[in-house]
Amino acid sequence: MSGTGTVLRELRGAQKSSKGVSLYSRYVNRPAGRLLAAGAYRVGLTPNQVTLLSAAFTFASIAAVALVEPSWWLGVLVYAGLAVGFAFDSADGQLARLTGRGGPDGEWLDHVVDCAKMVLVHSAVLISFFRFDGLPAEGWLLLPLGFLFVAVLTFCAGLLREQLGKAAARAAPVAEGPPAPVSRLRAVALLPADYGVFCLVFLLLGAPGAFRAGYAVLAAVHALFLVAFLAKWFRELRALRAG
Repeated sequence: MSGTGTVLRELRGAQKSSKGVSLYSRYVNRPAGRLLAAGAYRVGLTPNQVTLLSAAFTFASIAAVALVEPSWWLGVLVYAGLAVGFAFDSADGQLARLTGRGGPDGEWLDHVVDCAKMVLVHSAVLISFFRFDGLPAEGWLLLPLGFLFVAVLTFCAGLLREQLGKAAARAAPVAEGPPAPVSRLRAVALLPADYGVFCLVFLLLGAPGAFRAGYAVLAAVHALFLVAFLAKWFRELRALRAG
C-alpha cells in the first residue's frame, strides 16, 4: 500500500474544480478532508464507510443541540463534531476519486446524508429554542422553520440544476472551451453560504441572545443567496434549452 505522503499527492491531483467554492471549503475543509481520506485509504475504509462516519459525527452533534441545555462547552463540542463531520463529507468523494470505487450508490448515500443533515440541524435548533431558550417572543420559533425551508429549497434546486444540466449536455454535447479562471472575490462572497461557516454559529450556544442573533443573520443571508441562486440557475437552464 502506498505511503501517506504518496496518497496525499495523489489526492491533490484528484480534486474537483474550485469554481463556485468558498474560501473555507477550498483552504480548510478540502485539505482536512484530504488528510482524512488518506487515513481512510491507509486503513482500508470504503467511500461509503467514510460517508457513514460523517453522518455519525454530524447526527451526534445535532442530537446534542436538541437534547442538552445550551452552554459554552456544548457549543464547542457541537461545532467540533459538525466540522469533523463536514470534513469527512469531503473525504468520501476524494477517496472515491482516488480509488475509483465511487458509484451511484455512493452518490445517493452522500445526498441522503446531506439532506438529512439540513433537515435535522434546523429542527434541532427549533427544539432547543422551545425547550431551553426562554425566548423573548414565540415568533422566534418561526426562525428555524424559515431557515429550514431556505436550506432544503437551495439543496433541491441546486441538485436539480446539476442533474438537468448533465442530462442536457448528454443529449446535445457541445465543445467546451478552456475552464474559466477561479475568482477569489467570488470565493470570499460565498463564505456566508458555506456550511462550514454556518457551523461556527454554534460556538455561541452559551449566550442564547447572541446565538439567536447570529443564527438570524445567517438565515437572512442564506435567503438572499437563495434568491440569487434561483435566478442564476433558471437563466442557465433556459439557455440550455435555447441552445
